[in-house]
Amino acid sequence: MKITNYKDAEKKDNPHGVTVHKLYDTEHAQVMHMQLKPGEALKKHSTPVDVFFYVLEGEGIVEIGDEQETITKDMLVDSPAKIPHRLMNESDSLFRFLVVKVPRQTEQTKMM
Repeated sequence: MKITNYKDAEKKDNPHGVTVHKLYDTEHAQVMHMQLKPGEALKKHSTPVDVFFYVLEGEGIVEIGDEQETITKDMLVDSPAKIPHRLMNESDSLFRFLVVKVPRQTEQTKMM
């Protein structure tokens, strides 16, 4: 059995300049723990595979294509492959979420 606490997981450099921990990474799937401090945001980008986001803590804004919604704890958001998206924290508290990619991407993420 393997158990991983995000605080102990490997930190991953990323083009967004935010805190990311790699929780799970196999040839079939990938799970990242991300956190956005107040005022932080991901840069708009698209991934070559479907992604979903699961909110662990706080409140944020998700933008997928032309749609934008406020999301909160325990919400899951589906983000289809090749559609530009980003997440933003415009609140006064920490926004933590999981990013799950299935299947694991083999092509590069495209930054907008």
